[in-house]
Amino acid sequence: WPWYISGPLIAISMALLLLAGKRFGVSSNFQTLCTIGGAGKISDFFQIDWRERKWNLAFVFGSIIGGAISSFLMRPGVGVDLNPKTIELLASWGMENPGGQFAPAELYSAEAWTSPASLLILLVGGVLVGFGTRYADGCTSGHAISGLSSLQLPSLIAVVGFFIGGLTVTHFVLPYIF
Repeated sequence: WPWYISGPLIAISMALLLLAGKRFGVSSNFQTLCTIGGAGKISDFFQIDWRERKWNLAFVFGSIIGGAISSFLMRPGVGVDLNPKTIELLASWGMENPGGQFAPAELYSAEAWTSPASLLILLVGGVLVGFGTRYADGCTSGHAISGLSSLQLPSLIAVVGFFIGGLTVTHFVLPYIF
């Protein structure tokens, strides 16, 4: 959806969550799912009352369903409006048709997901994201949407760190991966 619809909907949702005394974040759903699966027997971190968070699981399942629906509705031939400089940069990295489709073959084809280099990148990236999420006591969506809307200083610091990390990887790591 365009920003002028999705932005106000996010703002309204956050206002309702704040009024209800609820916190929003995707990583807390992982903790909830692990708790439901019995991880509390292994680690005290998972000893929570997951029933208090079951409302948030609707978001996870909605994200999965929304992703599935969008993958069927977004046709491969439909492009994305990208800045010409971005198109030029991605083309210099070896992408054949940057912006030509929502899911570029260089990132989402079967070959991209089965090569040893891609698997290593996914493994290292997953470990770094998992460590960072735990270390920062939340994920990007929790800090950037929920934490900032409730004016939490730790969330502001985390979001600044997320942006610095993202910009650093984009400019200094991605060119060597492609």
